[in-house]
Amino acid sequence: MDRRTFVKATGVAGIAGLAGCSGGPSGGSDTETTEPSGDDDGMETTAAETTESGPAANIGMVYATGGLGDGSFNDQAQQGVLEAEEELNIAFNEAQPDEVAQFSTFQQQFAQSTDPNYDLVCCIGFLQADALSETAADYPDQNFMLVDAAVEPSNVANYVFKEHEGSYLAGLMASLLTTRDFSAGAGSTSGDSTSVGFVGGVESDLIRKFQAGFEAGVAAGNEDVDVSTNYTGSFNDPAAGREAATAMYNSGADIVYHASGNTGTGVFQAAQEEGKFAIGVDRDQSITKPSYADVILGSMVKRVDTAVYNSIESVVNDNFQGGSAVQLGLEEEGVALVYGDSLGSEIPDDVADEVATARDEIIAGDISVPSTPQ
Repeated sequence: MDRRTFVKATGVAGIAGLAGCSGGPSGGSDTETTEPSGDDDGMETTAAETTESGPAANIGMVYATGGLGDGSFNDQAQQGVLEAEEELNIAFNEAQPDEVAQFSTFQQQFAQSTDPNYDLVCCIGFLQADALSETAADYPDQNFMLVDAAVEPSNVANYVFKEHEGSYLAGLMASLLTTRDFSAGAGSTSGDSTSVGFVGGVESDLIRKFQAGFEAGVAAGNEDVDVSTNYTGSFNDPAAGREAATAMYNSGADIVYHASGNTGTGVFQAAQEEGKFAIGVDRDQSITKPSYADVILGSMVKRVDTAVYNSIESVVNDNFQGGSAVQLGLEEEGVALVYGDSLGSEIPDDVADEVATARDEIIAGDISVPSTPQ
């Protein structure tokens, strides 16, 4: 997706009910990161190459719980600010909260800072919405952006995604493969399976969108295939992901899709151990988690980097639009199903063709994908 392509914004009230889931960044720039000192509460400073007059903008990043290195949601967000650093001459600081209670603290620290003054504070993940509603109201002169939820204050630009659309394609692929004999890499399907799995992180309106789209896609592929669902309650618990997926594989599932951040690493572990398949989320996890590439059929990618980059660019170009909400779906290339780097070439042509047709039909409005589980 062209990061410079802005999507038509709609009023916040229209989508306020939407409430992400959560490897290192691909690419980067010449930066120096200093380890946090004892009194900076975990904020890390990254200095960009700047002109004599200083950076074009100073950006604060407050990541979702789970932190960087998840190979998924947070790393995708960081990719956006790294690209902005390289291309737009900005500087940024990062904060990695360990728990929801810390969101307010980090948001306020950035808003209160005078050295530097932050032109934009990026808040990554729907769990920040409650804290940001209060913080943004308390600091009306500070610009914020929020990913995966929409809040009312006029100094917040909101970015939400149509995760259910991309998840539909993941479900369709899973359904078509689990009902045939298929082997690739370290995984296989038995052909007589009537079950696939979904592992979520924190149960919420947002993660249920992943579930809803996946279930609808599975049903479209074969109405006799059931979806087993397990919410682990965490985006950073690989052991719980492994346990949940193992139970699904042992109950007959061939393929498990996760929307659970770093918890999904455990899903990949279970897939390898059981000789089955998994589907990743947010980034191409066959690349960000290469040791599991031999069981990752594909990933439902979510361009959080696009949202971060575009919001920063709007500040640099002095056209920041607070109080708006931008939606990114299949049509805008905000979400997509990408096949695994190692296994993609093994996906049967008829399966890939049916998935491609479904994508076109969703964009055309011929397929309406539910955003809540049926």
